[in-house]
Amino acid sequence: MPAPEALLAWLATPALLTVALVLSGPWRLSDSPLPRSLVRELERRQQDLSRLEAAADAGARAGAFPRRRAPLGAAAADLLGCSALKEVTSVSFVGSGITKRVLRATLPPSGEEIALKSVHWAGNDVSRCVQRYGHPGGCYRLAAYKLLQEAVLMQSLDHPGIVKLRGRCYDRSSAPEMKVVTMLELGTPLEMINLLQTPWEERFKICLDLVELLYYLANSPLGSIVLLDFQTRQFVMVNGSLKVTDLDDVSTKEPSCQLDHDCTLEFPTKRFSLRCGMHKRCEGINEKKNLFNAYRYFFTYLLPHTAPFVLQPLLKDILNATGNLRFGANETLRAFQKVLHLYKSGLYLQKKTTYLKDYVALKGFQSRDAEDYKCWPSYRHLGCMLSVHNPEEAASICSSHPQCQHFIITPRRTWTGRPLALFQSNFSDLIPEGNMVVYIKRSAFSGSL
Repeated sequence: MPAPEALLAWLATPALLTVALVLSGPWRLSDSPLPRSLVRELERRQQDLSRLEAAADAGARAGAFPRRRAPLGAAAADLLGCSALKEVTSVSFVGSGITKRVLRATLPPSGEEIALKSVHWAGNDVSRCVQRYGHPGGCYRLAAYKLLQEAVLMQSLDHPGIVKLRGRCYDRSSAPEMKVVTMLELGTPLEMINLLQTPWEERFKICLDLVELLYYLANSPLGSIVLLDFQTRQFVMVNGSLKVTDLDDVSTKEPSCQLDHDCTLEFPTKRFSLRCGMHKRCEGINEKKNLFNAYRYFFTYLLPHTAPFVLQPLLKDILNATGNLRFGANETLRAFQKVLHLYKSGLYLQKKTTYLKDYVALKGFQSRDAEDYKCWPSYRHLGCMLSVHNPEEAASICSSHPQCQHFIITPRRTWTGRPLALFQSNFSDLIPEGNMVVYIKRSAFSGSL
């Protein structure tokens, strides 16, 4: 933490005022000695952090990680340091939680936006600790260990479903508080109500991203990792992909046990008894806890609704298997990959009726960007735009919409590579230029052009 004189110099710039507030904490609020019980708790946190760092370093030496980590107190070549905080601009408040507060900031000269995390001085973690121990500085330090653990995990683990650590500012010299700020890839918070209104293909991708992440966590180089505070708020969207942004409250240990009843998973509506393994550990309990939470917070809401009819039994089996903990991470990932294959290949389509013969195909058209009839869920707010496998599927959809008179297969593609088709009722929206093909219902073709 800068000296008071240096801190005052920082305040000359409004953006740096906000950053200074991030770095500031309860420093100099208490010069009293740390209570012995708080010292013991701090020592335990330090031991846990040291073990985690040792495991990460051992994994790096064994080649389990893509590169060797830099120690927390040292600067890594590809990570930003404390000096970067003096350069950021456009700083604004994002939110706060039990342990942390988060700001948004812009890095010059690239303009990249990042998230700044620091200990939330008024959060429940610090407040409860102060009520118990009466020492703000020591409690601030205790909460800072969560940020340090998160930094180690984010730098060690290599998966696209984990937000990237962009930098860190770590000052252990400011006893007793210990200042920690982490700089992370910035994402957009999940809005479940909005997600429920998105096309099924996009919702399926979110669930698939989550399953791939949970498979990695179950088989990580550090062992099976459980997200102890599994909530939708722990995840963000970055360029269309789901990523976990909070790793400060996780465990890499599976509980010890003597008997099977020692390995119990309890949720608000369900209770599961797992087996005590040969090594007297509740083996697989971390993996199962993550999966059930994925089921109750994501799969239940995002998987089944408006899914293609033929895929619905497979999705129902995934829901039942994860909801009853019949599947592990490996089986769940295979089930998702099977659904993805059927969907991308078009094998899910029921080839009983040929609808395309009822349409006339004319090349050399494009469509105006005008409002037309709407369908749900659509990729276009002012009209009906849906993902299709081919013109035949688009024809079947148009035939099922009373308003639809024609459709165009646009050049746009979804994440699966499927084209987006625009369904319309107004012929006046067609422009005789371009190179797209318009498919017009034969019944509406006569006299329409």
